Amino acid sequence: MTHSDPISRLAQQIGERLQGASHAPEEIQRNVQSMLRGAVDRLELVSREDFDILMDVLQRTRSRVETLEKQVADLEARLDGGELPDHGARSERDSFEEAPEEDAGAGEVSAGGDDTTS
Repeated sequence: MTHSDPISRLAQQIGERLQGASHAPEEIQRNVQSMLRGAVDRLELVSREDFDILMDVLQRTRSRVETLEKQVADLEARLDGGELPDHGARSERDSFEEAPEEDAGAGEVSAGGDDTTS
């Protein structure tokens, strides 16, 4: 273990302060270090590297969402202004609403329960 590890440093400092209380400061240091590691593990902390990576992903995602929100607002403004997209085709909704009822009456059942389309 390196001395740059904060948990190791803290455990070492506690062990040094408890030297007078016991003949085995190394054992106390190991026990304290083990307890601290267990406590930190239960906190489910992430490393700084993982945090930085997630922040980068979040910033890119936020930027993309803002871009998409602007595109949606522009499209809504175009539709409200009467402009239609130049796709050359009607939307499915427009086609559905204006479609004639080709199958009107097809498959109806007579009062006797027989299919009248036979």
